[in-house]
Amino acid sequence: MPRRSGQSAVKLLSRVLWNLGLITLGSVLCAVAVNGILIPHRFVSGGVTGLALVIHYLLPSLPVSGLYFLLNIPVFAFGWIFVGRRFFLYSIAGMVIFSGALERVQVPVAVQDPILSALLAGIIGGAGSGIILRSVGSAGGTDILSVILLKRFSIRVGTTVLAFNSGVLIAAAIFSSLESALYTLVYLYVSSHILNLVVTGLSQRKAVIIISPHWEEISGGILREIRRGVTIIRGQGGYSGREEQILYTIITFRQLARLKRIIRRVDPGAFVVVTDTLEVMGHRIGTQPHW
Repeated sequence: MPRRSGQSAVKLLSRVLWNLGLITLGSVLCAVAVNGILIPHRFVSGGVTGLALVIHYLLPSLPVSGLYFLLNIPVFAFGWIFVGRRFFLYSIAGMVIFSGALERVQVPVAVQDPILSALLAGIIGGAGSGIILRSVGSAGGTDILSVILLKRFSIRVGTTVLAFNSGVLIAAAIFSSLESALYTLVYLYVSSHILNLVVTGLSQRKAVIIISPHWEEISGGILREIRRGVTIIRGQGGYSGREEQILYTIITFRQLARLKRIIRRVDPGAFVVVTDTLEVMGHRIGTQPHW
């Protein structure tokens, strides 16, 4: 019994360190985008970070890190109520880590062209935010609201972030310049797409429908060689009236080529439909992070 509890403690510690490592890496990347690109070009960001930047430009004596920390305090009530205690605690750690990264990480980025700067900031910031959300926490801000909407309404994280940033863009246009707001829009568009790619895109699943008279052999190949489940659906041909067995399976992108080889080997004339999935929930094949 003590040995088993010791192994559980080691597992728990490794999971905690892994998640904190993801949050730290993502926070450093976001801080590089903010301190190295956004602030030197007087761009703003989205959500709470963008609001902190707008206030900082108006009152330069107030540091972005302190403003970000203070503005996040009321947001965390939503994380506690709607998402869960684990996400809430990791997000507190993320907020502290990100605030510290904003204060300490000062990496100059030698790109002078504004449009290239906005593109690079979007790539770095979107990757950083996505890495943070690959953990079971967040860095606070609109990340919390994004996770709530993803869990409850299946609205993609990047879409929510982009929608919430319209108010920040208006503030940037009023208090800075319209040009700055437009460059910020480029940054937000790129970062939202990179965010979606990191959180769900790299693990996007394919839904495959297969109709073949050799369905039993194809189904066996999927189960044995790919080790994925198959659902058999009874159907009927609209023209022939014959009963058909339809195979339905969810696989990863990397497994698609193997599935095609199985189908070509068994029945080159099989009718196959491959579609992208927006979201798949499930322990083994799901794409949604377990916040």
